[in-house]
Amino acid sequence: MKKKSLFRQEAIDSQKQKWVGKALLLSGIPAWIIALASSVFIAVLILLLIFLDYTRRIDVAGEIITLPHAVNVFSPQQGYIVRSFVKVGDMVNRGDPLYEIDVSRVTSSGNVGRETKNTINNQIENINSIIAKTKENKRLTLKNLQEQLDRYVETHKETEKLIASARDGVEKMRQGMTNYDKYQRSGLITKDQLNNQRFMFYQQQSGYQSLNSQGIQEGLQISRIRSDILTQSADFDNQISQNEYQRNDLQRRLVESDAGDTLIINAQLSGQVESLSVTAGQMINVGSSLAQLTPTKNKQYFLMLWLPNSALPYVNIGDRINIRYDAFPAEKFGQFPGRIETVSYIPASRQELSEYSSGAPNGNGLDAENFYKVLVSLPDVDFSLKNKTMKLSNGLKARTIVFLEKRPLYQWMFTPFYNIKNSVAGKIDE
Repeated sequence: MKKKSLFRQEAIDSQKQKWVGKALLLSGIPAWIIALASSVFIAVLILLLIFLDYTRRIDVAGEIITLPHAVNVFSPQQGYIVRSFVKVGDMVNRGDPLYEIDVSRVTSSGNVGRETKNTINNQIENINSIIAKTKENKRLTLKNLQEQLDRYVETHKETEKLIASARDGVEKMRQGMTNYDKYQRSGLITKDQLNNQRFMFYQQQSGYQSLNSQGIQEGLQISRIRSDILTQSADFDNQISQNEYQRNDLQRRLVESDAGDTLIINAQLSGQVESLSVTAGQMINVGSSLAQLTPTKNKQYFLMLWLPNSALPYVNIGDRINIRYDAFPAEKFGQFPGRIETVSYIPASRQELSEYSSGAPNGNGLDAENFYKVLVSLPDVDFSLKNKTMKLSNGLKARTIVFLEKRPLYQWMFTPFYNIKNSVAGKIDE
């Protein structure tokens, strides 16, 4: 059975709704005070809009570069790293080796490059042996011909002496025969004696002619030997030249084979090894990054920015900007100053934009926005924190505040109306 309450419910609800205190109504603020405060506020607002200025600014991504630029070394072929010749921080000169890359192919017959190189080396050794033997044969042949020539020259000299002596004898015999002819006409000698003298003269003349013919033959033989010396020397030289040509061709093939076996990657400039991307035994592909070199002579640091179309008209050489480096948080290091050094008034190509990682959008299509390259000089390249010195490095990213046009506040308020004005304006007369 439900228990009944002592008081009626209506009485209880009435007691809850009764005021426990007195309600007081405050008097309102006078209207003239509200009007005065409103007027002062509106006047201050108008003065601020008229006399205060605001400079529009944009946040642009940037990247630290060096001039001359840092050089990235890439692999020209696919292969394996055999060894590295340098370490990070080493100073190198132009032409110094950086890496040795094995680009050879291995088949069931073995290493193709090594076998080809061994075969070519054997051929070169054989040709060198042939050239050495040909030179020795040339030396011996020419020596033999020279000895023959020397003997013929000595013999020819003796023959010439005999010819001269025989010529004198024949001349004396001719004179004697003439005298004998006079003696016979004078009756001093007989005709037989004269004939005997004539026989002796003709015999002496025949001997002289024989000696003279022998001298002529010896002279011809000397000329022939001299001609043989020149001919044989030219023949041997031709053989040697042909063999040397074959050897040079094999050496060229050996270099090509060596290029197909191992490659030496050299430094293209003098500087410091900033980073090494691979180690010995690592496989690389065509275009793989191997190392980065930074020049040490006349090196200058710049901050490179990519400005959009809308910002270009308001940026001039010499303008100041604020820089916040990603590696040096602004909460600890604050912002750093920079000065615009150069401004490119030709849009950068998409290929140029893709070569940097500074954050410039790579939009494609007809509506893609153009970007312009800006270089900023940096007065500060060293930073200190808790007795620790840090320096800028190539590729360091940063965020910058670029200051653009400066206008009074009221002009910024009416910017939408300017846009409306331009959209509803009629044709412009020339």
